[in-house]
Amino acid sequence: MKKIAIIPARYAATRFPFKLMKMLGEKTVIRHTYDNTRNTNLFDEVIVVTDSEIIYEEIVNNGGKAIMSKKNHESGSDRIAEVAENMEADIILNVQGDEPFIDKLTLMKLLTAFDEPEVQVASVMKVFKDIDLVNNPNYVKVAIDLKNNSLFFSRNVIPYHRDQNINPTYFEHIGVYAFRKNALIQFTKWPMSPLEVIEKIECLRYLENGIQLKMILTEHDGVKIDVPEDLERAREYLKSTE
Repeated sequence: MKKIAIIPARYAATRFPFKLMKMLGEKTVIRHTYDNTRNTNLFDEVIVVTDSEIIYEEIVNNGGKAIMSKKNHESGSDRIAEVAENMEADIILNVQGDEPFIDKLTLMKLLTAFDEPEVQVASVMKVFKDIDLVNNPNYVKVAIDLKNNSLFFSRNVIPYHRDQNINPTYFEHIGVYAFRKNALIQFTKWPMSPLEVIEKIECLRYLENGIQLKMILTEHDGVKIDVPEDLERAREYLKSTE
């Protein structure tokens, strides 16, 4: 199977504008994401798709590949589908530009999910270790069935902890997706779904159209950068790995 990794990179993010061009150590956030994805050697091609000439030049001037897209996409999946529709590929991997610490083992597990022919979309989750983050709406939670298929995604706490004699496990949804090409293109043809609009979580569009996501569990402790406080956490994390 031909596998392509595409990194959607919007410059003017709502919660943390220009975050992808912030410095993280000696490189920008978007370069960390691009370089870490390319260095896995799992993909036939790695591409940044962006609405920003600044991000485009940051990648191209440092030896990477980038493509300019339209500005008015509703989601990262819509942005990468614009490029993927005309590419020869079996599996499209979507790595969010604000996930600079993505690791090879996680991506390998994600790609292996497609050994099951019924899997159309797969994504990544990890167990919350910090209970304060479970209550933070910037961190998306996922509830799964007994076969690790997604049941629901929410910014609220799921499941609700009613029985205090039970210690629930909370899973954080990590913003890395993989799609069969046809599933990705189909996603863009559906209108934004009601729950997606309410929660502002794009993968709910799949669930509302009857497609579950196969969830891959990772133990990798990276840091996504959603708000300014996360950038400081990411800098500390980077120091701890050097």
